[in-house]
Amino acid sequence: MEARLEKRLREGAFRQLYPPNDRVDFSSNDYLGYAHSPRQPESSLPPGSTGSRLISGNHGLYSQAEKVIAEFHRADSALIYNSGYDANVGLLSCLLQRNDCIFYDQSVHASIRDGIALGKGRAFKFSHNSLSSLKKKVGAVLPMGRKNGIEVYVITESVFSMEGDGPDLAAFSSYCREMGFHLIVDEAHAAGILGPGGRGEVVAQGCEDAVFARVITFGKALGCHGAAVLGSHRLREYQINFSRSLIYTTALPPGSLQALLRSYQWLESPAGKEAREQLRQVCTVFRDTVAALGLGPFFRMARGPIHCCEAGGNMRVKALALILQEAGFEVKPILSPTVDAGRECLRFSLHAFNTATQVREVLTILGHALKKESHGE
Repeated sequence: MEARLEKRLREGAFRQLYPPNDRVDFSSNDYLGYAHSPRQPESSLPPGSTGSRLISGNHGLYSQAEKVIAEFHRADSALIYNSGYDANVGLLSCLLQRNDCIFYDQSVHASIRDGIALGKGRAFKFSHNSLSSLKKKVGAVLPMGRKNGIEVYVITESVFSMEGDGPDLAAFSSYCREMGFHLIVDEAHAAGILGPGGRGEVVAQGCEDAVFARVITFGKALGCHGAAVLGSHRLREYQINFSRSLIYTTALPPGSLQALLRSYQWLESPAGKEAREQLRQVCTVFRDTVAALGLGPFFRMARGPIHCCEAGGNMRVKALALILQEAGFEVKPILSPTVDAGRECLRFSLHAFNTATQVREVLTILGHALKKESHGE
C-alpha cells in the first residue's frame, strides 16, 4: 500500500477528497441544475427498503418508475440498479460467457472495464469512436465471422465522460445489425439533455430498435441517484436471475424512487424544457468563446455539456486548474491514470445555471494562462 501511494505522489496523481466550496460550478454533473433546485416537502415514505429486491425491497414504486423510464426512453423495459457503476458491472459480468467476445471503445468508463473483467468472455478494444478500427479488430479476431454458440457484443458511450464526444451510433448500430452483434450504449451523460425531450442520443439518432441495451443514469442531469438498463423484456428477466450487483444488494429506498419519478415529470414540464434550452445556449456561448479566443487547438469536439482542454502532464494540468480555482471557478483537472498519459486535461462541465459572463471570464483566464506558458513566463 505504502509503495503504491508513494508512486502516485511522485507521479502527481495522488487523489484527495476536498470539502465543498462556493466557487462557480464548472465541474459537477448537475447539467440542468435540478439537483439543487427546491423540492417538495420531505416524503413520508420509509427511509429504508429492508432488503434486496428479490427478498423484501421491491417496493411498488419500482414497477411504476420502470414503466415511466422505459416509455420515456422508447424501450421495451427498464431495470433499476443502485448506481451506474452497479448497472454496468452487473449487466456485463452476467452477459459475457466463456468464448463470447466483446469489443469496447478504448475510452469507455471504468465501470464498463470492471464489468468486462468480471465476465468470462474475451475482450478487445478499438480506437476511440472509430468504426473502421472496430471492423479491423473484428476481422482479426473473427476472420470467419461469428460462430454458432458465441455471442459478440460491442460497447460504447453516446457521450464520453472525459472527451465529451461520441460515435456515429447510427453507423455502429447498422454494422452490428449486419454482423449479428449486440450493441450496448452507455447514455450516462446524454440522458436528460440530448435527444427529443432529453431521451438520449440513441433516440436522437433513431437507432433505439437496433441497440441491444442502454444504460441510463440518474445522478447527472436527472439530479437523483441510481441507474437503469433499458432493453428487451427477456434481457430484464435475465438480469434479475443472473446480475449479481442487482441480486445481492439492498434495494434503493422508496424515497429515492419517488424522487426519480418527480425528476422524469420535471423533464417533461415547461421548466425542464427551459433548462435544456438554457444549457444549449450556454454550450453555444462556450464554443463561440473558445473560437474567438483562439483556444480551439486545445479543445476536443464536444457533443454535449462536457468540454475538455488538453494540457498534457499531471503537474501542468493541476497548475492550470489551480489558477482557475483561485479566480473563483471550480474546474477540475483530470489526471492520468484516469486518462492516458499525455492526455491529461481540464474538464469543463457546463450547466443551465452558468452565465455567459462566467463562461467568457473563465475561458479568458485560461487563455491568459496558456499564453504565459507559451512565452515561458
